[in-house]
Amino acid sequence: MNISSHYKLLHFIPWTRTKIYKMLLLSIVPTLLFYFLDFKWLAIPWVPVALLGTATAFISGFKNTQTYNRMWEARQIYGSIINSSRAFGIMVKDFVRTDNETETAIIHQAIIYRHFAWLTALRYQLREVKSWENIKTKSYNKEYLQYYKVPEWESNLSDELKNFLNEKELNYILSTKNRATQLIAKQSEAIKKLNQQGTISDYNYVALSNQLKDLYDQQGKCERIKNFPYPRQFSSINIYFTNLFCILLPLGFIGEFSKMIEKSGEHIIWLTIPFSVILGWVFLVLEQIGESTENPFEGNANDIPITQISRNIEIDLREMLGETDLPAPIQPQNNIVL
Repeated sequence: MNISSHYKLLHFIPWTRTKIYKMLLLSIVPTLLFYFLDFKWLAIPWVPVALLGTATAFISGFKNTQTYNRMWEARQIYGSIINSSRAFGIMVKDFVRTDNETETAIIHQAIIYRHFAWLTALRYQLREVKSWENIKTKSYNKEYLQYYKVPEWESNLSDELKNFLNEKELNYILSTKNRATQLIAKQSEAIKKLNQQGTISDYNYVALSNQLKDLYDQQGKCERIKNFPYPRQFSSINIYFTNLFCILLPLGFIGEFSKMIEKSGEHIIWLTIPFSVILGWVFLVLEQIGESTENPFEGNANDIPITQISRNIEIDLREMLGETDLPAPIQPQNNIVL
């Protein structure tokens, strides 16, 4: 997530420069052919270009709206995880009681630390790269990684989980496929055992179980967004429309400027290049921005800051446990927080 007021041109132009190069090529070639080789047939009426531009603007707007909705839904889900985690923490602290304060504190810590392990396993699963994601396949996204680091790619899950789980649980969780799911299952098993021992009353046991169900619901929503890409048919048609429009755009400008040659001179045809580059760049950038918003968990600079959110939850719950040696909040890197 970018926390600055806006992207500086120093970052934005290099990120989109391949689009500028593309439009320069698409506009210079036909202009040279028209001017030096007298290829008059390259001049086409503006009406079909304008109609295609309208269709392209519509489909680009639709895509950007839908990809923004995916991103905003992902943020809402993690907002619910924050609320559910705090509620779960306070329930554990108040519902789980024994006659021995030291024993009670140990139980509280084990349950809440297991929740930290769930948050950690979930964010690592959400940062796994899928075949349709763009962060490691597009050159401009890979290049932009110089401005920030994705924590889940810089560390190992097993090392992170060692801080929260005993060796037996750690080995079991690492042997499973969906580790976040199995951690909640372990949490449920531990709470059930405490209920059977009389440490948690039946009513409180049901309340805690409902909290675990809610966490499962939020995890499932995250997995739905992560594992189901923006529909490929809509993504493909947006690419095709945008590229076709950018190919025809210089030809339409040639047609318009060629009408002005008698009044303004033949050199006016060269205005095709800057006008085509500017307008084509706008449409290509709209497509690129929509593409970079499709997958809100992949590790893009505009993605949901799940690492920061998880750390903030950890700090809140550690304070509930009465701990004072707290981990530091995640700090932005070049105004980017992940």
